[in-house]
Amino acid sequence: MITAGAMVAPGMPTTAARPLSMLDLAVISPGQTPAEALEASITVAQQAERCGYRRVWYAEHHNMAAIASSATSVLIAAVAARTSTIRLGAGGIMLPNHAPLTIAEQFGTLESLHPGRIDLGLGRARAATRTPCEVSAGRTPPPRPSPRTCSSSRASSPAVR
Repeated sequence: MITAGAMVAPGMPTTAARPLSMLDLAVISPGQTPAEALEASITVAQQAERCGYRRVWYAEHHNMAAIASSATSVLIAAVAARTSTIRLGAGGIMLPNHAPLTIAEQFGTLESLHPGRIDLGLGRARAATRTPCEVSAGRTPPPRPSPRTCSSSRASSPAVR
């Protein structure tokens, strides 16, 4: 049985007609360290590979004390080094949070090291804008101005004219 925070359906058959994938959040259970959670994710991927799963997706989450998968490319590199056939992917790198060239280079390097096994999902949602202290205090930071708001406010400023 696959556990450790992975969302899978134990006992489901794997067939060529129905390839199975799973999503792992690298959940840090109570009393567990982030290193132990990441090691558990590696174990889950190894078990999934033995059971015939085609792919493991890792979700990128930031500012969450119970999730250890904030650096998905690093986690994928660790899992790929300890598995041999299962595909590994980021279930959504949010490009507003990263330099796109850096992500392209990281995943290109992973693909070079593990040909045919690396997948990259991209998204455009912004990360949580609250710090862990703001979350625990129940505070919300002021909204960030949009580029349109910034440019229109500068244009109407007497100093810019």
